[in-house]
Amino acid sequence: MDWPISEVARMSGVTARTLRHYDETGLLPPARIGANGHRYYEERQLLLLQQILVLRALGVGLPEIGRILSEQVDEVDALSVHHRRLLEERDRLDALAGTVSRTIAELEQSRKDGNPMAINRPENLFEGVQPSQYAENMRDFPELAEAVGRRAAEMSQADADDGHRDRTAQMIRLAELMAGGHAADAEPVQAEIDAQYRALMQLRAVSAEEYRAIGRSCVDNDVWRTAYEAIAPGLAAYQRDAIEVYATTRLS
Repeated sequence: MDWPISEVARMSGVTARTLRHYDETGLLPPARIGANGHRYYEERQLLLLQQILVLRALGVGLPEIGRILSEQVDEVDALSVHHRRLLEERDRLDALAGTVSRTIAELEQSRKDGNPMAINRPENLFEGVQPSQYAENMRDFPELAEAVGRRAAEMSQADADDGHRDRTAQMIRLAELMAGGHAADAEPVQAEIDAQYRALMQLRAVSAEEYRAIGRSCVDNDVWRTAYEAIAPGLAAYQRDAIEVYATTRLS
Protein backbone atom coordinates (compact mmCIF):
# COMPACT_ATOMS: atom_id res chain seq x y z
CA MET A 1 0.00 0.00 0.00
CA ASP A 2 1.20 3.51 -0.69
CA TRP A 3 -0.01 7.02 0.02
CA PRO A 4 0.19 10.21 -2.09
CA ILE A 5 2.17 13.15 -0.79
CA SER A 6 -1.02 15.05 0.10
CA GLU A 7 -2.16 12.23 2.39
CA VAL A 8 1.27 11.91 4.01
CA ALA A 9 1.25 15.65 4.64
CA ARG A 10 -2.19 15.39 6.24
CA MET A 11 -1.22 12.43 8.45
CA SER A 12 2.13 13.80 9.61
CA GLY A 13 1.39 17.53 9.76
CA VAL A 14 4.45 18.18 7.57
CA THR A 15 3.78 20.43 4.59
CA ALA A 16 3.98 18.98 1.09
CA ARG A 17 6.66 21.58 0.36
CA THR A 18 8.78 20.24 3.20
CA LEU A 19 8.32 16.68 1.94
CA ARG A 20 9.41 17.78 -1.53
CA HIS A 21 12.42 19.49 0.05
CA TYR A 22 13.29 16.26 1.88
CA ASP A 23 13.14 14.46 -1.48
CA GLU A 24 15.22 17.06 -3.33
CA THR A 25 17.96 16.90 -0.68
CA GLY A 26 17.97 13.08 -0.68
CA LEU A 27 16.78 12.85 2.90
CA LEU A 28 13.45 11.13 2.13
CA PRO A 29 12.86 10.11 -1.50
CA PRO A 30 9.36 8.75 -2.18
CA ALA A 31 8.80 5.08 -2.96
CA ARG A 32 7.76 6.04 -6.47
CA ILE A 33 6.61 8.88 -8.66
CA GLY A 34 3.35 8.22 -10.48
CA ALA A 35 2.56 8.89 -14.11
CA ASN A 36 0.84 12.07 -12.93
CA GLY A 37 4.16 13.27 -11.43
CA HIS A 38 2.93 12.92 -7.85
CA ARG A 39 5.09 11.40 -5.14
CA TYR A 40 3.89 8.24 -3.36
CA TYR A 41 5.16 6.84 -0.07
CA GLU A 42 5.10 3.32 1.36
CA GLU A 43 5.38 2.09 4.95
CA ARG A 44 9.19 2.26 4.95
CA GLN A 45 9.10 5.94 3.98
CA LEU A 46 6.55 6.64 6.70
CA LEU A 47 8.84 5.00 9.27
CA LEU A 48 11.75 7.10 8.02
CA LEU A 49 9.61 10.23 8.21
CA GLN A 50 8.73 9.36 11.80
CA GLN A 51 12.44 9.12 12.62
CA ILE A 52 13.14 12.44 10.90
CA LEU A 53 10.40 14.19 12.88
CA VAL A 54 11.54 12.64 16.16
CA LEU A 55 15.10 13.81 15.53
CA ARG A 56 13.89 17.26 14.52
CA ALA A 57 11.88 17.42 17.76
CA LEU A 58 15.12 16.63 19.58
CA GLY A 59 16.79 19.60 17.87
CA VAL A 60 18.95 17.63 15.42
CA GLY A 61 19.75 19.49 12.19
CA LEU A 62 18.86 18.06 8.79
CA PRO A 63 22.48 17.36 7.71
CA GLU A 64 23.04 15.35 10.90
CA ILE A 65 19.74 13.52 10.41
CA GLY A 66 20.85 12.54 6.91
CA ARG A 67 24.05 11.10 8.32
CA ILE A 68 22.18 9.18 11.02
CA LEU A 69 19.73 7.68 8.55
CA SER A 70 22.45 6.70 6.10
CA GLU A 71 24.48 4.91 8.77
CA GLN A 72 21.75 3.03 10.59
CA VAL A 73 20.88 -0.55 9.65
CA ASP A 74 18.23 -1.95 11.96
CA GLU A 75 15.04 0.08 12.38
CA VAL A 76 14.28 -1.34 15.85
CA ASP A 77 17.76 -0.42 17.08
CA ALA A 78 17.40 3.06 15.63
CA LEU A 79 13.99 3.62 17.22
CA SER A 80 15.33 2.35 20.55
CA VAL A 81 18.03 5.00 20.44
CA HIS A 82 15.44 7.68 19.61
CA HIS A 83 13.20 6.43 22.42
CA ARG A 84 16.03 6.71 24.91
CA ARG A 85 16.72 10.27 23.77
CA LEU A 86 13.05 11.15 24.13
CA LEU A 87 13.07 9.86 27.71
CA GLU A 88 16.16 11.97 28.40
CA GLU A 89 14.38 14.96 26.85
CA ARG A 90 11.36 14.33 29.08
CA ASP A 91 13.58 14.36 32.17
CA ARG A 92 15.27 17.56 31.02
CA LEU A 93 11.92 19.25 30.42
CA ASP A 94 10.76 18.19 33.88
CA ALA A 95 13.80 19.98 35.30
CA LEU A 96 13.09 22.98 33.07
CA ALA A 97 9.50 23.13 34.30
CA GLY A 98 10.77 23.28 37.88
CA THR A 99 13.13 26.13 37.02
CA VAL A 100 10.40 28.12 35.26
CA SER A 101 8.06 27.52 38.19
CA ARG A 102 10.62 29.02 40.57
CA THR A 103 11.10 32.01 38.26
CA ILE A 104 7.34 32.61 38.20
CA ALA A 105 7.23 32.50 41.99
CA GLU A 106 10.10 34.99 42.21
CA LEU A 107 8.39 37.34 39.72
CA GLU A 108 5.13 37.18 41.64
CA GLN A 109 6.94 37.91 44.90
CA SER A 110 8.77 40.87 43.34
CA ARG A 111 5.42 42.33 42.23
CA LYS A 112 4.00 41.96 45.72
CA ASP A 113 7.07 43.66 47.20
CA GLY A 114 6.97 46.40 44.58
CA ASN A 115 10.59 45.81 43.58
CA PRO A 116 11.64 45.34 39.93
CA MET A 117 13.26 42.02 39.13
CA ALA A 118 15.51 41.04 36.25
CA ILE A 119 15.08 37.39 35.34
CA ASN A 120 18.17 35.48 36.43
CA ARG A 121 19.07 33.31 33.48
CA PRO A 122 21.84 31.24 32.14
CA GLU A 123 20.53 30.71 28.61
CA ASN A 124 20.46 26.94 28.89
CA LEU A 125 17.65 27.19 31.45
CA PHE A 126 15.26 27.49 28.52
CA GLU A 127 16.56 24.82 26.16
CA GLY A 128 13.09 23.31 26.02
CA VAL A 129 12.14 25.91 23.42
CA GLN A 130 13.47 24.01 20.42
CA PRO A 131 13.90 25.72 17.04
CA SER A 132 12.24 22.73 15.40
CA GLN A 133 9.05 23.65 17.23
CA TYR A 134 8.88 26.78 15.12
CA ALA A 135 9.83 25.24 11.79
CA GLU A 136 7.46 22.29 12.12
CA ASN A 137 4.57 24.46 13.29
CA MET A 138 4.62 27.06 10.50
CA ARG A 139 2.18 25.19 8.29
CA ASP A 140 0.03 28.32 8.09
CA PHE A 141 3.01 30.13 6.50
CA PRO A 142 4.26 27.66 3.87
CA GLU A 143 6.59 30.04 2.02
CA LEU A 144 8.24 31.17 5.24
CA ALA A 145 8.40 27.55 6.45
CA GLU A 146 10.16 26.60 3.22
CA ALA A 147 12.68 29.41 3.74
CA VAL A 148 13.25 28.30 7.33
CA GLY A 149 13.72 24.72 6.14
CA ARG A 150 16.32 25.77 3.58
CA ARG A 151 18.19 27.79 6.17
CA ALA A 152 18.09 24.91 8.68
CA ALA A 153 19.42 22.49 6.05
CA GLU A 154 22.44 24.73 5.51
CA MET A 155 23.22 25.24 9.20
CA SER A 156 25.71 23.31 11.27
CA GLN A 157 24.61 22.10 14.68
CA ALA A 158 26.69 24.87 16.29
CA ASP A 159 24.95 27.51 14.14
CA ALA A 160 21.55 26.03 15.00
CA ASP A 161 22.42 26.13 18.71
CA ASP A 162 23.53 29.77 18.42
CA GLY A 163 20.30 30.68 16.65
CA HIS A 164 18.31 28.88 19.31
CA ARG A 165 20.08 30.79 22.08
CA ASP A 166 19.48 34.10 20.28
CA ARG A 167 15.75 33.40 19.88
CA THR A 168 15.45 32.28 23.48
CA ALA A 169 17.27 35.39 24.69
CA GLN A 170 14.82 37.54 22.67
CA MET A 171 11.86 35.85 24.32
CA ILE A 172 13.36 36.34 27.77
CA ARG A 173 14.07 40.02 27.12
CA LEU A 174 10.42 40.48 26.20
CA ALA A 175 9.43 38.67 29.40
CA GLU A 176 11.60 41.07 31.38
CA LEU A 177 9.99 44.08 29.70
CA MET A 178 6.54 42.66 30.39
CA ALA A 179 7.44 42.00 34.02
CA GLY A 180 8.77 45.55 34.26
CA GLY A 181 5.37 46.93 33.31
CA HIS A 182 6.21 48.15 29.77
CA ALA A 183 3.17 48.33 27.48
CA ALA A 184 3.25 46.51 24.15
CA ASP A 185 3.72 49.84 22.32
CA ALA A 186 6.64 50.99 24.50
CA GLU A 187 9.82 51.80 22.58
CA PRO A 188 12.01 49.07 24.18
CA VAL A 189 9.36 46.48 23.31
CA GLN A 190 9.01 47.73 19.76
CA ALA A 191 12.80 47.63 19.36
CA GLU A 192 12.74 43.91 20.21
CA ILE A 193 9.91 43.31 17.74
CA ASP A 194 11.81 45.25 15.07
CA ALA A 195 14.83 42.97 15.58
CA GLN A 196 12.60 39.92 15.16
CA TYR A 197 11.05 41.34 12.00
CA ARG A 198 14.45 42.11 10.48
CA ALA A 199 15.55 38.52 11.18
CA LEU A 200 12.49 37.25 9.29
CA MET A 201 13.24 39.59 6.40
CA GLN A 202 16.63 37.93 6.02
CA LEU A 203 14.72 34.76 5.05
CA ARG A 204 12.11 36.35 2.79
CA ALA A 205 9.89 39.41 2.50
CA VAL A 206 7.12 39.43 5.13
CA SER A 207 4.10 41.71 4.65
CA ALA A 208 2.35 43.58 7.44
CA GLU A 209 -0.64 41.22 7.30
CA GLU A 210 1.57 38.13 7.36
CA TYR A 211 3.48 39.50 10.33
CA ARG A 212 0.18 40.11 12.10
CA ALA A 213 -0.79 36.49 11.38
CA ILE A 214 2.51 35.30 12.82
CA GLY A 215 1.79 37.36 15.94
CA ARG A 216 -1.66 35.78 16.28
CA SER A 217 -0.08 32.34 15.97
CA CYS A 218 1.91 33.02 19.14
CA VAL A 219 -1.44 32.57 20.90
CA ASP A 220 -3.41 30.39 18.48
CA ASN A 221 -0.68 27.80 17.78
CA ASP A 222 -0.54 25.42 20.75
CA VAL A 223 3.19 24.69 20.46
CA TRP A 224 4.18 28.32 20.07
CA ARG A 225 1.93 29.41 22.94
CA THR A 226 3.36 26.72 25.21
CA ALA A 227 6.90 27.83 24.40
CA TYR A 228 6.14 31.45 25.30
CA GLU A 229 4.09 30.61 28.38
CA ALA A 230 6.88 28.34 29.65
CA ILE A 231 9.04 31.44 30.00
CA ALA A 232 6.38 33.73 31.50
CA PRO A 233 2.58 33.52 31.77
CA GLY A 234 0.99 36.05 29.43
CA LEU A 235 4.06 36.33 27.19
CA ALA A 236 2.33 34.85 24.13
CA ALA A 237 -0.41 37.51 24.16
CA TYR A 238 2.17 40.20 24.92
CA GLN A 239 4.20 39.20 21.84
CA ARG A 240 1.04 39.13 19.71
CA ASP A 241 -0.02 42.58 20.86
CA ALA A 242 3.46 44.02 20.33
CA ILE A 243 3.57 42.64 16.77
CA GLU A 244 0.12 44.11 16.07
CA VAL A 245 1.37 47.55 17.17
CA TYR A 246 4.53 47.19 15.08
CA ALA A 247 2.65 46.09 11.94
CA THR A 248 0.18 48.97 12.30
CA THR A 249 2.65 51.75 13.07
CA ARG A 250 5.69 50.74 10.99
CA LEU A 251 4.54 48.43 8.21
CA SER A 252 1.12 49.78 7.19
